[in-house]
Amino acid sequence: MVNKLMMQEKIFHIKSIGELHEIFGFPKPSHPLISIIDVSQWEIRDEWIGKKCVTDLYSIALKDASCAMDYGRNSFDFNEGVLIFTAPNQVTSTQKTQQLNEIHGWMIFFHPDLIRNTDLGKRMDNYAFFSYEVYEALHLSDGEQNTLNECVNLIQNEIAERIDNHSQRVIVSTLELLLNYSLRYYERQFNTRSAHNIDVVSQFEALLKAYYKKGLFIEKGTPSADYFAESIHLSTHYLSDLLKKETGLGTKEHINLFIVEKAKMLLLSDSDTISGIAYKLGFNYPHYFSRMFKSKTGMTPYDYRNKTLLN
Repeated sequence: MVNKLMMQEKIFHIKSIGELHEIFGFPKPSHPLISIIDVSQWEIRDEWIGKKCVTDLYSIALKDASCAMDYGRNSFDFNEGVLIFTAPNQVTSTQKTQQLNEIHGWMIFFHPDLIRNTDLGKRMDNYAFFSYEVYEALHLSDGEQNTLNECVNLIQNEIAERIDNHSQRVIVSTLELLLNYSLRYYERQFNTRSAHNIDVVSQFEALLKAYYKKGLFIEKGTPSADYFAESIHLSTHYLSDLLKKETGLGTKEHINLFIVEKAKMLLLSDSDTISGIAYKLGFNYPHYFSRMFKSKTGMTPYDYRNKTLLN
């Protein structure tokens, strides 16, 4: 049970699987680095409402009934099965009590040490959905949910029955399988929301053009991926993945391509120096502009201007 001192904290920090089990009143974990919790056995009492929690753990949660939670500055209420991913050091809070057997599903918690020095650990950046917002959760069909349940059952059996020299390899490989299925299902979700995605692409392109027209490249510098994500009300990683799915280019690649196209126009129609053009495009240091331009075109701005004008 949660002690009084902890409940007085504005944000409490869970550092391990053992601490997670102790705080929420679960039995001692069978494995020190990974745990699967039956959501129906997770009771959320009044004292937890509004409390903020940050952990050192990755989590994957499948819930098949209404659940409400705060993530960052937003509150969300789901009425269907969703898969939610969180990475270490993300802040979450709960805005609704939960009785035993009220919600069904599972939650996997695992410490980064589980996958450290493994192939999965080296590839974790490929699973950008750990940085998505809760409202960008993955909605699963029954068949997809059954497939993920099979992965979870394999991990659960491995944890419960035989922790030996092979356990970590089996657990991590099955966890990676679950994450790869999730990648596939997110791609399906992007495909089925194509009309909405095209609207987002149009919004992004309009914002990028408006940023340039308003002179914000000069005033504020090159726009960041975060700027567009906040403007469209999506997470940075989700927006980039959506753009890549629809156009083949992520957010940063779109920004760089836009800059290169504007640079080409200015180099041929503007008598300003290379340094002046770099400044107009948000670069305080001209050599950064020249380096980026050459990486995209194979020529320096100076060579592009002279070669094109000579032709």
